[in-house]
Amino acid sequence: MAEIFDYDDYRDMIKDYYLEHKKHNSLYSFSTLGKTLGLDSSHAYYIVQKKRNLPVHAVPAAKKMLGLDGRGAAYFDLLIVASRTKSEKTKAEILQKAFQLRDVKRHLLKDNELKYLSAWWTIVVRALIEVKHGNVDIPEIASSVIPPITEEQAQESIEILKSLGFIQPINNNSKVRLADPHITVQGAEKAEAIRSFHSKVMQFGIRSLNEIPPENRDISTITMAVDSKGFEDLKKMLKEFRKEIQIRVDKCIVPDRVMQLNLALFPVALNKKKEK
Repeated sequence: MAEIFDYDDYRDMIKDYYLEHKKHNSLYSFSTLGKTLGLDSSHAYYIVQKKRNLPVHAVPAAKKMLGLDGRGAAYFDLLIVASRTKSEKTKAEILQKAFQLRDVKRHLLKDNELKYLSAWWTIVVRALIEVKHGNVDIPEIASSVIPPITEEQAQESIEILKSLGFIQPINNNSKVRLADPHITVQGAEKAEAIRSFHSKVMQFGIRSLNEIPPENRDISTITMAVDSKGFEDLKKMLKEFRKEIQIRVDKCIVPDRVMQLNLALFPVALNKKKEK
């Protein structure tokens, strides 16, 4: 089943939820769906058919059923409001507000693109190109990176980005633009490349404590005792936070710096003898 952000009408998600459960359990019915939502079977049927809206009292149950919280729940609420609005102009405004909550589009690195992670400065150079408004001035790029890199390293990064198609020429090759605003990497087969990159950029976080003025950075830590459920919730919260960061970054019209955000959640002590 698709994510909530792929829907323009919340009832389509409820319909897909019903069809998915019906596919795996022939006994699943509108009566079952209705009980989950606190409604009778006919009301559940008409919601799936888009002939009725979800009653206010059934909204919390619907969010729980669909596993929605945070930004997803807020998106769901806006779709409900839009479906109940008679004015097409107002409906369009509400949907536009909802669409702003959608995830940003990301390019998933392929195996043949892992050289993008081979040198930490290549990723910085790519972001710096946006700050430089697409101008590829090798000496200026090299000196702008913190700590500075050589012009040879900057040129090599530009060539890597061009070969991978991550930057594309415009205006008769006098400037370039980013092909994909956001790039992500995942998969067990890419774990070594990911760990190597993470190790390098986390070292820069340590260096920044002494080399970057406090007004140009924000560093804090939290040491906390949690249970397994709390740990899983924190991971979900961090995942959602990363998405919110990307959405906010997309709203930066004229960026003037490249920032590195490192998020690390790891154990510093474990209870080896759990109470019975």
